[in-house]
Amino acid sequence: MQIKRTGIILKPNVARVLFRPFHEAGDQRTLRILARVLSLSEAEVFLSLDEVVKEFGARHQKLRDYFKRGFDRTRHLLPTDQPLSEDRKLLIGAYFTHEYSLEAAALFNPSIVLHPDQTGLSEGTIRFVLSLRATGEGHISSITFRSGTIDQHGNVDIDSPSRFVTLPDQIPNTSYEKVLFLRKLQELGVVEAAVETVLNVLPEFFTIDQLRQEIQFLRRHAHHRNSEFDRTTNRMIHLAQSNYEVIYSPDQPLSERVIFPSAPNETNGIEDARFVRFVEEDGTVSYVATYTAFDGRIILPQLLETRDFLHFRISTLNGPEVQNKGMALFPRRIHGLYAMISRQDGENLYLMFSDDLHFWHTKQPLLKPTYVWEFSKIGNCGSPIETDSGWLVISHGVGPMRKYSIGALLLDREDPSRVIARLTHPLLSPDETEREGYVPNVVYTCGAMIHAGLLILPYAMSDTASSFATVSLKDLLAAMQPT
Repeated sequence: MQIKRTGIILKPNVARVLFRPFHEAGDQRTLRILARVLSLSEAEVFLSLDEVVKEFGARHQKLRDYFKRGFDRTRHLLPTDQPLSEDRKLLIGAYFTHEYSLEAAALFNPSIVLHPDQTGLSEGTIRFVLSLRATGEGHISSITFRSGTIDQHGNVDIDSPSRFVTLPDQIPNTSYEKVLFLRKLQELGVVEAAVETVLNVLPEFFTIDQLRQEIQFLRRHAHHRNSEFDRTTNRMIHLAQSNYEVIYSPDQPLSERVIFPSAPNETNGIEDARFVRFVEEDGTVSYVATYTAFDGRIILPQLLETRDFLHFRISTLNGPEVQNKGMALFPRRIHGLYAMISRQDGENLYLMFSDDLHFWHTKQPLLKPTYVWEFSKIGNCGSPIETDSGWLVISHGVGPMRKYSIGALLLDREDPSRVIARLTHPLLSPDETEREGYVPNVVYTCGAMIHAGLLILPYAMSDTASSFATVSLKDLLAAMQPT
């Protein structure tokens, strides 16, 4: 078996910057900045704003729109309702905006799926979507995208990314179903009487604004002014904020779209999205990704769903077996159930089934570390791929000196709890050109695909940059040792 490295390298580009709110330390400092800007003459305001626009205008789209948002975030601190000129509002907004270099530190852990648009291609060529983990200042990770094609010979071509990156609009009126919301709270162990008190006054479907309004109304009553009520309702708000939707404009190129942490449980990053093209039993196609949300202390698996890579729904995964990293969904139901590869204990692979995509209650052991290159731990490297021979699972193993290698195993198509075969040696290990980086001696992927009789394997090199490799599917399967 011979694996071919393509030589393609996707490197971090520090010039890809986006807008972020700039928060000063406390309202008092913000007030002092506002006072200084309010003291300027209109002529001084015009000249200052003109200088900012000339310096930053070519680096961003809709610069003035974001400055307006920055002003709106501080409007409540203005000492007067006296009307302000548009230029003064924009200048105030500029003081509370900063640039964030999305991928300044790394661009890694790719996942590849078939693009929803396959029009305009020559015979034998497919278009794909590649998701990547981009890491910037503060080691905050987000999801960014690239597109490209693979021809009939397995040659990979990446579309040039846009210079710009853009945050989506968050849909403010995301609706929550009361029954499902209560079930999620119970899974989290939030069963205090305050939950029933709040939910009883809400409609069967409610928004986060309605939730906040009812909590504020109940808090105004003396018998709800206590620490238990506040603790419980804060967790209810936290859960609602962790389940949200975002949307992009159709005129924004795929490479400009970025999913940046916005929920409380994501404040320190969205890590390692494993995308899969999921086909329901009625033929409906959606794209589903499991990822790891990190708030600086706790890691939690989350779910991301989209049909068009424009409208994304982000939600919590629930149940006692939603633990650790590396959950990956099968691309279809098996005997009517959703199926997932997981690693709850940080060491071994497990198989999970559920009748509800968002709730997982059981697991069964699937695979343990067996060979020297995986003695420390094993994990999956993306969703299983269906072949005529069985479910192909790309795995990773950790060996001596915390060296990460990529392996593979094969599961029975009808009974994926049966391991049919596995590689006894790594499919891919870091070579001398790949072992240096933010985390040395690591090759890693979050999802591969099959085309033209080849396994197309995008992979990260030492948590810094990404590349592609290809290998004959026939040769890969033949190299596996039957179990």
